[in-house]
Amino acid sequence: MDINSDLGESYGAWRMGDDAAMLDIVSSANVACGFHAGDPAGILQTLKNAASRGVAVGAHVAYPDLVGFGRRNMDPSSAELVGDVVYQIGALQGLAKAAGTQVRYVKPHGALYNTIAQDARQAGDVITAIQAIDPTLALMVLAGAPLVDWARARGLRVVQEAFADRAYNDDGTLVSRRLPGAVLHDADQIAERMLQLVQTGEIESITGQRIRLQADSICVHGDSPGAVEMARSIRQRLAQAGVSLQPFVAMG
Repeated sequence: MDINSDLGESYGAWRMGDDAAMLDIVSSANVACGFHAGDPAGILQTLKNAASRGVAVGAHVAYPDLVGFGRRNMDPSSAELVGDVVYQIGALQGLAKAAGTQVRYVKPHGALYNTIAQDARQAGDVITAIQAIDPTLALMVLAGAPLVDWARARGLRVVQEAFADRAYNDDGTLVSRRLPGAVLHDADQIAERMLQLVQTGEIESITGQRIRLQADSICVHGDSPGAVEMARSIRQRLAQAGVSLQPFVAMG
């Protein structure tokens, strides 16, 4: 199993998360590309830290929304969205090369992530952008979303992920952050929840129903309160159960 986290999101004097601590725990890092968060110097340092720890790097592409942290819905034209995604991946590829590593996958962020899980037009634009710049990049997506089939049909490798610190609706979608109970905080309960997912392929929804969820990776949001404790608890709980932890992409 792989554990990933959203990193490189500090911006100038605005500090977000503890990248150094998270990189000692996770096996894959979704690194901000400057559109929703992250400044070049901070992103470069995060990439260097990831490289020194053998952590796989992915481009955490987003809508151009620094003020809203990429969590506000947008409706860009296809030309704009393709250009934005190519631009972000390319920028991170340059910084990654300088840091001694490389971008191996793409994970959209926030509102873009949730939109393309269901929206065929915007999903197609993101797929087009990835294929234009590097069709060997994997695409990390919400487990069970329509995007899984759309991306595979276009020839992309798909990595499905589950969210450790988010509640699920009965249909496998994430509970809106605007609703109570959407974000989980108890590290021990979260760790046990993820172990059950790995062992059974099921997770409990916010209403208590058991839902099937095929996941290749587990995400802990780096900006969540107690994120480091959550990630450490998950890693320890999985390791104790004999679950091997490694990046889902080859690190050659």
